[in-house]
Amino acid sequence: DQTTTIPKGWKMTTLGEVANFCYGKMPDKSKLKVNGKYPVYSGYQVSGYYDEFNSNEDLIVVARGVGGTGDVKISPKKSYVTNLSIIIKLDQGTAYKKYFYYKFLLNNLRYLDSGSAQSQIVISDLKGIQLLLPPLPEQRAIAAVLSSLDDKIELLREQNKTLEAIAQAIFKEWFVKFNFPGATGKMIDSELGKIPEGWKVGRLGEVGKQITERVKNQENRQVLSAVNTGNLVLSEDYFTKQVFSKTLEKYIICEPGDFAYNPARINIGSIGRNNNNVLGAVSPVYIVFRPNEKIDRYLEYILKSKDFNRHVEKFANGSVRQVLNYDGFSRFKLLIPSDEILEKFNEIILDFDNKINFN
Repeated sequence: DQTTTIPKGWKMTTLGEVANFCYGKMPDKSKLKVNGKYPVYSGYQVSGYYDEFNSNEDLIVVARGVGGTGDVKISPKKSYVTNLSIIIKLDQGTAYKKYFYYKFLLNNLRYLDSGSAQSQIVISDLKGIQLLLPPLPEQRAIAAVLSSLDDKIELLREQNKTLEAIAQAIFKEWFVKFNFPGATGKMIDSELGKIPEGWKVGRLGEVGKQITERVKNQENRQVLSAVNTGNLVLSEDYFTKQVFSKTLEKYIICEPGDFAYNPARINIGSIGRNNNNVLGAVSPVYIVFRPNEKIDRYLEYILKSKDFNRHVEKFANGSVRQVLNYDGFSRFKLLIPSDEILEKFNEIILDFDNKINFN
């Protein structure tokens, strides 16, 4: 827009005027190492290490491959880049690398995807990107602020990992080793082996129920998706394209604390709890399970356990893809602790959850 007023010293330009571009090249795979001098960027991931490098402190754009096309990375001082990515060499006199890194994170380059059978971005499209470029000192100042925020974010993520690890350790200590508060050491026989006195063995279907209520005309529902990290996430935040229907009438209600999973994707661990504190909804193909009071946080760990994974392998059906219907899900046998221990566990985990959510 020629009538737009821009700040003094800023200018309209194209990426092609401030950078040179080249594709990476495929390394000799026989020389790839598990560890070595230089990381090899193959599309969206590091695929190994190599003793040669073809990129030196540059921006790397994923050009094609399965997932991640358009993602941008800053290479270490020296790295090897395969032909699945494009190397951007910026003119250091006019363009600051970290500023452009953040700019491309904000203005996702995936819109350049050609839409062919295999997702890809080409150099000519990158060259033609129009941009408003601040003077170099302002680029550095903007990048410094964002970099500082990134450092804070990373610190909070590390704190969350620590909290999650502590919570996992408490679960193992209490419910695997049976070293829980007030433990007397008295054990009784059960079909799952020796268990603490006052505890029992039950099935998932006995500690909750399947939810089949539809959204219908409710307008305040947000769509959730189960992903292979074992979580329910907000679809619009997780995916770059809308993966759900425009109308949610037939979607299934998923309240905070409910579990949900896609029966046809259970083999990759895609089952999670609505920890998003939102009135959720999931695809009509999903199964939603609402646990009884007190047991939901305990179940979150149970459903990520090796015992549950073995149960899935046993009860899932389908020659090509495993499918676990509600009947198979509800039959899973689990140890049900006493209400007193569940309450104490919930108090501790709720405190951790609050800290994690705050972070």
